[in-house]
Order: sequence, then C-alpha cells, then structure tokens
Amino acid sequence: QVQLVESGGGLVQAGGSLRLSCAVSGRAFSDYAMGWFRQAPGKERELVAIISGGGSTYHAASVKGRFTISRDNAKNTVYLQMNSLKPEDTAVYYCAASSLSIPSMNQDLYDYWGQGTQVTVSS
Repeated sequence: QVQLVESGGGLVQAGGSLRLSCAVSGRAFSDYAMGWFRQAPGKERELVAIISGGGSTYHAASVKGRFTISRDNAKNTVYLQMNSLKPEDTAVYYCAASSLSIPSMNQDLYDYWGQGTQVTVSS
C-alpha cells in the first residue's frame, strides 16, 4: 500500500515563500508519476504541477515561474517550492501518485492521494 504524507503548509504573507514536501511510503517510488493539486474554498480541485519518475515537469500557467516541482527518488519525496505567493494561491494542497509512467493532468489517473496541507496567503 502506498501512503502519502504532506507537510510544509502554513500562513504566509503575500510575496513570501513556502516549500511543501510529500513523503511517500511503499516500494518503487521512482516508478510513480507525482502531482501537486490544490482546492480553494468553493472551487474544484485543480492541477498545480506534475513530474515524471525521471524528472520531466509541467506547471500550470497560473503558477509557472513562481512554483517548482521536484523530487528526490532516494528520499521517496516530492517537493513544491512556492515563491512570490499570492492570496489567490490560498488552498488545500494535495500530492498524488500515479502508477502510470507518464504524468497526466487528469486527476482520475492518480491512484493515491495525501490528506492535504493548508496554505493560506494573507494580503
């Protein structure tokens, strides 16, 4: 069974930075494509960034240039570095793992999800 545990969320002022971490238990972490998604109050969950086992990445237009997804396969951990945060980035952030080798923007293709971590950006 694969388990995902996010950490690193919190309250930050606009313009500040946070780094989210997602520790993944289970074998063959490097075989999983990983993604970060977020859900703001009253809105649907949306894609933030995805990364393949080999490190290829995609970032949503709303965060490109400000957020960076990365992974450390030796530590079974995926990260989301968030810089220049804006109030509209306020949401619960979730990491997810897909057994597909190619990361997908389709949330339905992710098999495992973390519990989420709250990020609040004050103006």
